[in-house]
Amino acid sequence: MSKQFAVIGNPIEQSRSPELHHAFAAKTGIDLHYSKRLAPLDGFDASMKAFFAQGGAGMNVTVPFKEQAFAACAVLTERAKIAKAVNTLWMENGKLHGDNTDGQGLVDAIKVLDWNLEHTDILIIGAGGATRGVIYPLVQAGAKKIVIANRTLARAEQLVEDLKDAVPAAELSAAGLDALQGHFDIVINATSASLSGDALILPKALQFKQAYEMAYGKTSSFLDQAKARGVPASEGFGMLVGQAIESFRIWNGVKPDLKDFL
Repeated sequence: MSKQFAVIGNPIEQSRSPELHHAFAAKTGIDLHYSKRLAPLDGFDASMKAFFAQGGAGMNVTVPFKEQAFAACAVLTERAKIAKAVNTLWMENGKLHGDNTDGQGLVDAIKVLDWNLEHTDILIIGAGGATRGVIYPLVQAGAKKIVIANRTLARAEQLVEDLKDAVPAAELSAAGLDALQGHFDIVINATSASLSGDALILPKALQFKQAYEMAYGKTSSFLDQAKARGVPASEGFGMLVGQAIESFRIWNGVKPDLKDFL
């Protein structure tokens, strides 16, 4: 019988996880079935526990349940502890384990683009959960300086305060969005501003070599501005596939090649 996997969220219809995991399975010869589970906003715990009680092998977690998944785990990986959010669940020795694969997905996507991460200066726009989830893997991959920029400077400062001890190998700092300047290797947009139509204006004084938009599938003013400057830019589909591949690796012990699915 095939191993059972699922992604849980609300809404869930938009999720591309089933098609990705079935593609990985076809490539690696692993027998699995992967479904979508819509949980009521107040029903994450019950739905998740029912899935594992019925013999489920692993579960991905999407909005708005990543923090609830984090709270439900008995055992957490280092990157999940730092992210304070979990997108990958599995049972081991009767205990619920949790990991966060978003940051590794971003790192793998950047590497596939042949952008260097060693000794880099990186600017991340946004100080929410998406940013929190990627700092540790970026530093593990060699980032040396990371500036977190946010409209509300206090939020960026708080995130730096929360994370600096977890990444002693890098220099973390905060900046207000309106005061951005200087030279960066990579700028990453971790906000939804450029999708929601809010103007995310990158100041002229801000110079960068590459631009990565975490969101995917829609036009983005952030990418438009990068392209107008002639800067290599990418949307976030590679990150989406990369984080799914990392979940697949945790569950199945095999890591498909990201390049095969882009």
